[in-house]
Amino acid sequence: MSSATSIPSTPPLKGLRVVDFSAMIAGPYCTRWLADLGAEVIKIEPPEGDHMRHRAPLRDGHSAYFGHLNSGKRCIVLDLKQAAAVELARSLAAEADIVVEAFRPGVMARLGLGAAQLRARNPRLVHCAISGFGQDSDLAHRPAYAPIVHAASGLDFALGEDAEGRPQGANVPLADILTAMFACMSIQTALLQRERTGQGTCIDVNLMDSVMNVLPYELQAAQAGAAQPRPSYKPLRASDGWVLVTPINARNFVRLCEALGHPEWVDDPLLATDAARFRNWVEYMRRIESWTMQRTAAECEAVLSDQGVPCSRYLRVEEAMQEPQFEQRKSFATITDGTHDYLTARLPFGFDGIRPQPGARVAALGADTDAVLRERLSLTDADIDALAQARAIVCTPQPSRRQP
Repeated sequence: MSSATSIPSTPPLKGLRVVDFSAMIAGPYCTRWLADLGAEVIKIEPPEGDHMRHRAPLRDGHSAYFGHLNSGKRCIVLDLKQAAAVELARSLAAEADIVVEAFRPGVMARLGLGAAQLRARNPRLVHCAISGFGQDSDLAHRPAYAPIVHAASGLDFALGEDAEGRPQGANVPLADILTAMFACMSIQTALLQRERTGQGTCIDVNLMDSVMNVLPYELQAAQAGAAQPRPSYKPLRASDGWVLVTPINARNFVRLCEALGHPEWVDDPLLATDAARFRNWVEYMRRIESWTMQRTAAECEAVLSDQGVPCSRYLRVEEAMQEPQFEQRKSFATITDGTHDYLTARLPFGFDGIRPQPGARVAALGADTDAVLRERLSLTDADIDALAQARAIVCTPQPSRRQP
């Protein structure tokens, strides 16, 4: 069934409320996806805002990086150093279905907002805590961002080494993105469990375990003492750029030999079997590259793909975004941040062909404080003014103010 641009009349998580205490990447991306699926997400920020609000790329001071991670949320400011603000947070959690937090382990409990404290008041609450190394390990209190976990998990070495043995390193925050995915999946599983038991749960998801879950070969090779590293497909030079060719199985290999005009390679002792190709991997790739170097990247991709041999040009993201695939799949959606519109990625799945649509608005810092406190906690003008005077909250001035 083809993709559609509209959203379901009833998004899967419509009617569920999320209180999001997280910042940076892993927690916010998780809750952005929950918002895409229909949940109401109330993002709680400190007075200075989520650090990502100041990260490039910027348009008139608005971070598109922040917008990508936080579109579709209601953003409020509570200064959790103030007792009154903590009580507001407790009250919001008491009426919520899900809480997501990404503080260092123990911080939320010291504030009186730990999982046990919130679930004592709201037993149906699904509480998801995101951390670098888990809530209860020896490294639990060690500061951790994605690059630290990439180094500590072995991921950087798994990505490759240079001539000096220096690990490759990942520029993309893979640990954060993976953790966001696992957090989102675990929350939805907990919601299903709640339907069956009537009880919420506490979820402990961390960056280190998330990375380990995407290293199955390396994890098993480390235990089995693999005789040689996994063959690594590297960029091959074309006449005008780079291509990747991945003849993974025997059938791919036979078709590759035909496409390159070297059917005799099928019987060559250096390449005839999987084991032989692995032993002679450098020579194998050299032979393929001697063919790709004589052709453009587009020609290599067309000829090999037509023969059923996996092959792709290397594209930069700005080039890839122009590929017809994404328009055909309606993979991007427009969001508005201040006076600027830009594209964000939609979730990569649909329900009966209908893909979830991101919220179209990126909220300014404190833009929804006033409205959320009125709607969810029934606060009055006087209540809100007193909290603002005490600096427990920050409200961004709105064009009009609804009277209680």
